Amino acid sequence: MDSVSPVAARPAIFYIKRIVGLILLLALSGTFLFSGWSKIYSDNAFDNFQWTFIDLGIDNVLAAGILARAMIGFEFMLGLFLLGHVYLRKFTYKAIIGVLIAFIIYLLLVIAKQGNTGSCGCFGDKLAMTPLQAIWKNIAMIAATIVLMFIYPVKPYRFQEYVVMLVCLLSFSAPFVMNGIALGTAPVKYSDQIDLNLLYKYEDKPTVDLRQGKHIIAFMSLTCPHCKKAAYLLQIIHRKHPDIPVYMVLSGHPDQKKEFFDETHAEDVPYTLYMHMEEFTQLAGPGVPAIYWFNNGKVEYKSKYAYYQLDPEFMMAWMRK
Repeated sequence: MDSVSPVAARPAIFYIKRIVGLILLLALSGTFLFSGWSKIYSDNAFDNFQWTFIDLGIDNVLAAGILARAMIGFEFMLGLFLLGHVYLRKFTYKAIIGVLIAFIIYLLLVIAKQGNTGSCGCFGDKLAMTPLQAIWKNIAMIAATIVLMFIYPVKPYRFQEYVVMLVCLLSFSAPFVMNGIALGTAPVKYSDQIDLNLLYKYEDKPTVDLRQGKHIIAFMSLTCPHCKKAAYLLQIIHRKHPDIPVYMVLSGHPDQKKEFFDETHAEDVPYTLYMHMEEFTQLAGPGVPAIYWFNNGKVEYKSKYAYYQLDPEFMMAWMRK
């Protein structure tokens, strides 16, 4: 029986590496592109993502929105760089490993602060993953990238710099086109007044006197999805700036509290579970979440668009007045 020489065996190994490498490359590219699209395609998914930047210390909602869109653009860019075989060994592989390590560090901080509960938001609201699941996903992606560095080292080709410019232009402009920036982040002046004495009519009254000093009071239902989003942002602001006096007045059944707090992580935000629906409606108005800015019992502002007008920078400026 004739033996196969090493020279004859080499082409088979080469093609096996190419096929495996191409499969891994397409999987990585698809993951980055899907991750970016899933976060930008809807307001709900994008809001949760941009608020992570507020959690990281960006106190301006506009700046957080710009950074969030830039980060999504970076994900698009990496996915397209992989598809276009753009500077794979020189830049793309290294950038992928770097950004995935940064994601892992952030997710570890999330677990340390909030536990391994809720969705990490890695794939928006299209695919729910806990922070720990997302860490294992990122480790698998790093491993795939390292394998690619050894078996799929595509050399640079001519005119690659023009491909880079086109990809970057498309990648970083797409998030701003797909989900435009909301510039009206400041609350609006509000002239109608609300009788906070109704909150102190029954035994389940707030433990602090909201009629004295400045308070941002959010009237919310335990089952309202938009209220849950507002509560999620409020817990970030409260954790980062405990001197900003935010308070939640919640309406609903006590059995609904666990699900509400599991989703929002807002159990540390001062709140009252107010069980009197008629008075709650008088206080909140026709819809929730209803967020009012009180100064000594009088309303000065209302976050007309709810969580879109909860800007920590504006809150701190208001407190200093």
